[in-house]
Amino acid sequence: MALATAAALLAALGGALWLATRRFMGRGAQRPHGGGVPGLMRGKTVLITGANSGLGRATAGELLRLGARVILGCRDRARAEEAAGQLRGALGGAEAGVGPGQLLVRELDLASLRSVRAFCRELLQEEPRLDVLINNAGVFQCPYMKTEDGFEMQFGVNHLGHFLLTNLLLGLLKSSAPSRIVVVSSKLYKYGDINFEDLNSEQSYNKSFCYSRSKLANILFTRELAHRLEGTNVTVNVLHPGIVRTNLGRHIHIPLLAKPLFNLVSWAFFKTPLEGAQTSIYLASSPDVEGVSGKYFGDCKEEELLPKAMDESVARKLWDISEVMVGILK
Repeated sequence: MALATAAALLAALGGALWLATRRFMGRGAQRPHGGGVPGLMRGKTVLITGANSGLGRATAGELLRLGARVILGCRDRARAEEAAGQLRGALGGAEAGVGPGQLLVRELDLASLRSVRAFCRELLQEEPRLDVLINNAGVFQCPYMKTEDGFEMQFGVNHLGHFLLTNLLLGLLKSSAPSRIVVVSSKLYKYGDINFEDLNSEQSYNKSFCYSRSKLANILFTRELAHRLEGTNVTVNVLHPGIVRTNLGRHIHIPLLAKPLFNLVSWAFFKTPLEGAQTSIYLASSPDVEGVSGKYFGDCKEEELLPKAMDESVARKLWDISEVMVGILK
């Protein structure tokens, strides 16, 4: 039995190493489309939610390198300040004219509508323009819990928090046009549905399905918003980053004995945060998508959606209900 287990582990190790070697041999420079030219984003202000780690941090680092003025909107200010210091240090404070003043940290808790409103009031008072909003923050497959306002956590943070944030900043985005909104979703939207009878998952809760529901809501929100923004020169697109090695899966339990193998597989097959961030960077900065709106992207290319993600009547109804849930007055 022990020999069989050892043989299986060795086979898995060998296969993972072989595939990893092929992957790394074929991997080019991990820089964004649009040329990756320092200065490409100079003069532009970008807000990224959840940017102290993972995809958000990688996105922030690249946009800083391209010369953007980046605002990190994060729940944990201390961790965000630490990440900001590391990002500044990585750039040396000089590349593309980027200095410490080009990276700002602001407290934003998407699980609190009060925090979202306070954040937006402060930003609107301080910032004369906003060129790019990247709705990146997310909660993944957590146990059932509620936000400060009583919403199921995944739907509340992933959809409703960003819904309110985006709506409160639309005026600034419009006055800054041409401007862009980038929404981070997931391929797992395919396993979700919008149950208007139980959006808050009080009748039943499955952490996987509820995550997928929130990601489907991101796509429906993007498509409805694109219709509402026609003629404003503000574009909005949604993306999936692929499977990325981040701390997003901290709520997933992996048996202790399986962790070494899982870590090996994730190292061999999962994207790095920088690789996963490429489509966010592309949609935020590339001239190739100027004027493109309402589309779904993966690996910096437009992809097709399932019919349920293109249902205009569901998208409109979800928008109307979301307005009521977050307290937006018409």
